[in-house]
Amino acid sequence: MELSVNTFITLDGVMQGPGGADEDRSNGFTRGGWIVPNAADGQLDPVDGWFGNADAFLLGRTTFEMMREYWSQVTDPENHVATALNTWKKYVVSDTLSDADAAWGDTTVLRGDIVEQVRRLKEQPGRELQVHGSWQLARSLHDAGLVDTYRLLQFPVVVGEGKRLFADGAAPAGYRITESEVLTGGAGAVSLTLRQTEFGELETGAFVVRDGKDEIA
Repeated sequence: MELSVNTFITLDGVMQGPGGADEDRSNGFTRGGWIVPNAADGQLDPVDGWFGNADAFLLGRTTFEMMREYWSQVTDPENHVATALNTWKKYVVSDTLSDADAAWGDTTVLRGDIVEQVRRLKEQPGRELQVHGSWQLARSLHDAGLVDTYRLLQFPVVVGEGKRLFADGAAPAGYRITESEVLTGGAGAVSLTLRQTEFGELETGAFVVRDGKDEIA
């Protein structure tokens, strides 16, 4: 399986608490719910497609508990996100949850060396092992070079503080945009799919002036 990170972000890269004021108040965050005024008129249409690529989900404990509380109540068979989350295989990363505490359909608790366990999960057959939200987990997997694909739905708002997808100190890496779309109507969110480059490394260069011309060295 490939590993993908799927998340909503602001213009300033914040991914914390998009769905409500009380979704994630950690570190004193008070600006939760920033996605809600911008979620109408098809602005969330790409999300069903995200979940359609998954064979299993990998979640941090906080995101897992938030998703379980909300999505376990959604029984509409036409809701593809709820169907996927309520029925497909899930892995939750936690040193505190017991297997009983993590009961939500087919769920396994992962403890210990998470990077090595995720490496083994990626060796299993399937399409995608998907991370949703799970800020700390996503950062650890990025720094370990395990993220094959990012799917970002970026909204034209700046919240000024909060957990950022790529905070200071993130491992340098190179990606290429394989899909992009400006969603018409509403706020005009931008849907991006990025895949790791062949070697996953950040390339650098320089602009120079040669014989009076601006060139790339």
